[in-house]
Amino acid sequence: MIREPVLTAENISKQVISPEGGLTILSNVSLSVDPGESVAIVGASGAGKSTLLALLAGLDLPSEGTIFLNGANLTELSEDGRAQVRADSVGFVFQSFHLVPSLNALENVMLPLELAGRKTPRQAASEVLRRVGLSDRWSHYPAQLSGGEKQRVAIGRAFATEPAVLFADEPTGNLDSRTGETIMDLMFEMNRNSSTTLLLVTHDKSLAARCDRVIGLDAGRLVSDTRAAA
Repeated sequence: MIREPVLTAENISKQVISPEGGLTILSNVSLSVDPGESVAIVGASGAGKSTLLALLAGLDLPSEGTIFLNGANLTELSEDGRAQVRADSVGFVFQSFHLVPSLNALENVMLPLELAGRKTPRQAASEVLRRVGLSDRWSHYPAQLSGGEKQRVAIGRAFATEPAVLFADEPTGNLDSRTGETIMDLMFEMNRNSSTTLLLVTHDKSLAARCDRVIGLDAGRLVSDTRAAA
């Protein structure tokens, strides 16, 4: 049976106006991602990686082209419509964690569940914290957690709603190498044990090599799309 892609970008470009005039950040990028795939987006600083991730997640709109995410045409939706698609279908893990400082670990994981109207959010969040190894830290606030623990909470929060696609932008960028490796082991494990598709922006070649595919950008253009050997 042929599976429909969970994410498709068709000839997308992004231009912005700078003090020097028009600037093209992405140019004519097309790709599709199947359900359950893990995909790394790599390239030099300024290649357009984070911009591509933001467009694919519906955080911004392309200047040209079309993006379909989990069956929704993001480029035809209003900002509220795209926000609803993100709430229903997307999880995020960022380099700087983005935890709510006034909420403890359990409450941070509960937040997207509550916003999505899920039943028994506290019970579900407790189970997620158990899966990420933080059952004994649930009552701690972000300021009381290490960098690795904060990222575990962020990963738990991202997976809590069982998103169709998880977008991760340099998720180990603020962590030491040993902690970063542990965090990525956790992320790939949760990816394997769920139906979530993983799109990962990284400059770490060894991390990219763990993904099913590696997409290379250079000066805003897609220059390579390599699948892992079977």
